[in-house]
Order: sequence, then structure tokens, then C-alpha cells
Amino acid sequence: MDYTERSYREQFRQDDLFHFQVVVNQTDLDIGVRRERFSPDVARWVQEMVCKQRELLEKYIEEDHAFLHSLVPCTLKPGAPQIAVDMADASRLAGVGPMAAVAGAFAQYIGSALARRSRDVIVENGGDIYIRSARQRTIGIFAGRSPLSNRLALSIRPEDTPLGVCTSSGTVGPSLSLGRADAVVILAPSAILADAVATAAGNQVQTKDDVQKAAEFAAGIEGVTGAVVIKDDRLAACGKLKLVPL
Repeated sequence: MDYTERSYREQFRQDDLFHFQVVVNQTDLDIGVRRERFSPDVARWVQEMVCKQRELLEKYIEEDHAFLHSLVPCTLKPGAPQIAVDMADASRLAGVGPMAAVAGAFAQYIGSALARRSRDVIVENGGDIYIRSARQRTIGIFAGRSPLSNRLALSIRPEDTPLGVCTSSGTVGPSLSLGRADAVVILAPSAILADAVATAAGNQVQTKDDVQKAAEFAAGIEGVTGAVVIKDDRLAACGKLKLVPL
């Protein structure tokens, strides 16, 4: 996906933060930090972290093709890097393949590293977000052609961060989904888990009659704090979250 296709980022960015991009092959991050914490050295440091984690993951995948292709949880080979272990653990809880958590994993790894340098950090990776904030934030929900798209937002309190906010869709974007949800948004302290569960819950939605079942399924997974599921003109929400008009 080219960066120019990600027009939603103009609405996503926070005015009080300095936003910059780091792109390494398919990993395309939009990162916001406190203005006084940004420098070209920080951008280079992030790029090096992304390259290192990608190298570790790609090298492991060369030895374990099942990790790349499986749509269900799989057992890791000895010597797997920590990022693969974290993805596999999340996928096991959600009941999906480990690559369902890859975007959330990079958001989590980079975000948690930056959080040691900046009190406010937002890392967005293809709709999957790691956020740590000292102030209240609002994150809009894009749901494709649904009449609810760009009408609602999540209100995120600082005391609820660090937080992963990850989105899956069967009608928007290139990511694999076996369902037809317009948007499944999952909240969890781990963006890795939130990403995996978003895929799992999205797989359960074929019609708008499925939204409540999918939201309840997601909220029932250990570690998930909230779920929003949208299909057409119907929405279901479960867990600890606050929806506000956008």
C-alpha cells in the first residue's frame, strides 16, 4: 500500500504532537511524539528498530513457512525471536494465525520503546495503534461505506494508556479477513493482542445480525478491554470504552 492511499492519517494526527513517518518495505508507520522529543536521530533510531525486528521476523519465517501462511495458531520452532513469540501467544488467545498480529506487533514494539523517551506517543500502522498519552485523546472510527463511518470516535483517557487500539475490516483495505464487517475495533493493553482479536472477531461477521455476537466474543478474550463492531447501519459495543460523536 502506498502512503498516498492512507488519506485517513490527515484526520488521525494530533495537533500537539510532531508526526513523522518510518517506512521499511510493508511496514509503514505514522508516529506522533511530543515536539521537544523529536529529532532526526530519533527517526533514524526508529528506522533501525524496525529494520532489526523485520530482519529477525523474516529470518524466522524462512525457517518456518507455517508461521507466515497459517490461519490458525501454530507451534513455534526453537529459537524463534521474541516478536514471533508475542505474535504466536496473541494468536493462540484469539484463535487465528500469528500473522494476524503483525501490524499490531510493530506498533507495540516501536511505541513501547518510544514511550521511554516521550510522555506522549502514538504509533499507527495500517489502522493498528499503540497509544500512550498524558491527556485525553479522541480516535475516530472509519468503517468504509457504513453510514456510521467517521460519525463516532473512541474517547481515550490517559489513565487507560498505554493501550492498543486495532481495527480489522472485511470491506476496507488489503488485510485478510474471512468476514464482511465494515469495522471491528478492539482495545487491549497490548496492540499485538488487539490486532489478533480484531481479525478473529471480524471473521465472525457476515451480516449485520452478527455484530453483537462478534463483540461479545472479543470482549470475552482475556486481556481485551473493549470491542466495537460495525456492519452496515448496525453497531455493537462491549467492555470498557466510551464512544463520542465525531
